[in-house]
Amino acid sequence: MPLLGLFENDVLITTIIAWSLAQLVKPPLYYFLNHKWSWAPLFSPGGMPSSHSALMVSATVAIGLHDGFHTPIFALACAATVVVLYDAAGVRRQAGIQAQKINVVINELFAGHPISEKQLREVLGHTPLEVIGGVVWGIIVSVAYWLWVVNVR
Repeated sequence: MPLLGLFENDVLITTIIAWSLAQLVKPPLYYFLNHKWSWAPLFSPGGMPSSHSALMVSATVAIGLHDGFHTPIFALACAATVVVLYDAAGVRRQAGIQAQKINVVINELFAGHPISEKQLREVLGHTPLEVIGGVVWGIIVSVAYWLWVVNVR
C-alpha cells in the first residue's frame, strides 16, 4: 500500500517532528518572556521559533542526509527553503508591521465610535532572530533524528 510508505519516509517524519516541536515550545517560551500563560502562540503564526523555518530547514537537511548534499533534490530543497525564510522574515513580517500601524490608526481615529474595533492580526511574520531560531531548530531535529533513529536501523 503506497500510503503506508508515508510512515517509513524519514524525511517526512523528521519534518513533522521539527514543525510539531517548534509549535509546542511556543507557549512555554511565551510564558518565559511575558510571565503569563497563553495557548494562543500554539495556534497562531509568528513567534519563537519559526515553525515554518524549522519545517523547511529540517526537510532540507533530512534530504541532504538521505540523498546526499550533492543531489539536485537537495538544491531544490535549498531554493524552496530560502523562499520560505525570506517570506517569513520579509514579506510576512512587513504585513505584521502594517497591521500594527493600521490598528493604531483605527484606535486613534475611531475611539468611542460604533465602528468595528476588531484588531488586525499583527503577528504574521517573524523577526530575523525567530527565523534563525527556526533554522537552528530544524538542523538540530534533523541531525538528532538521523543519529538516533535512522543510523540505528
